[in-house]
Amino acid sequence: MAHIHLIGVPLDLGGGRRGVDMGPSAVRIAGIGTRLTALGHHVQDRGDILTPTPETREAGDPKKRYVREIHDVCEALYAQALDSHAAGAFPIVIGGDHSLAAGSVAASATHAKRQGRPLGLIWVDAHADMNTPATTGSGNVHGMPLAALLGEDPRELALVGGYQPKVAPGHTVLVGIRNLDEREKEEVRASGVHVFTMKDIDRQGAASVIEQAIEIAGRDTAGIHVSFDLDVCDPAIAPGVGTPVRGGLNYREAHMAMEILSDARRIIALDLVEVNPVLDHQNMTAVLAAELAASALGQKIL
Repeated sequence: MAHIHLIGVPLDLGGGRRGVDMGPSAVRIAGIGTRLTALGHHVQDRGDILTPTPETREAGDPKKRYVREIHDVCEALYAQALDSHAAGAFPIVIGGDHSLAAGSVAASATHAKRQGRPLGLIWVDAHADMNTPATTGSGNVHGMPLAALLGEDPRELALVGGYQPKVAPGHTVLVGIRNLDEREKEEVRASGVHVFTMKDIDRQGAASVIEQAIEIAGRDTAGIHVSFDLDVCDPAIAPGVGTPVRGGLNYREAHMAMEILSDARRIIALDLVEVNPVLDHQNMTAVLAAELAASALGQKIL
């Protein structure tokens, strides 16, 4: 059984719709700790990373709004998650918007680096999050963290932890993509990352796609960091997200992906991000996040 650290990141600076700062509380209320404890894991809630609110800060550069504040939060998360790895724990980071991954994935990358091997990354999301300040139409930094992790701009996030890049394109897999900006499509094509769109999932099946993703991200790596944006799921099962897009993973596809990841025994960290209780119905998206964490950590049907 695993020693699990829950780390809340009520980060609400990276997107255009308010409310994800309440995501960590909602997922806790949905019973993530109780569900994981029931599986026999030792769960320690490490509390929340201190995060400023937009009302207390100036947005700054309109092409990368609040990037300095987001950088500071990601550095704090990096230190906390790295401590968890060093203690032999499995960090589950609860967001908060997806820009937090610049800190959580950086910690996993450093942990892998200390073992002399690269990190594998599976980015489960409706969006690629590979915009940069040069390509963004909104200036929302939650659309940029994967670009930063691959060593691109925004530089403030790319340098979290003091080095770049954190992951190599050959070990990075995007799953569930279905909503890309036109300029972002060019960035994704040129990057060399592996992409499985919802069309691929429709044609090949979710099980086949996630098995391929594990093989790619797990090949000659120290382990796999899974960064899961709840908007990858269809709004019918996950309405409480800031950027819902119809045509996403259904309930069983999402759980099957997590169950197969669990069976592979290669995951070393998990992000659950973009839960927005303001837009949710009876906390169902937070409940889904808690359930998916349990599936990723070994809950079986039989």
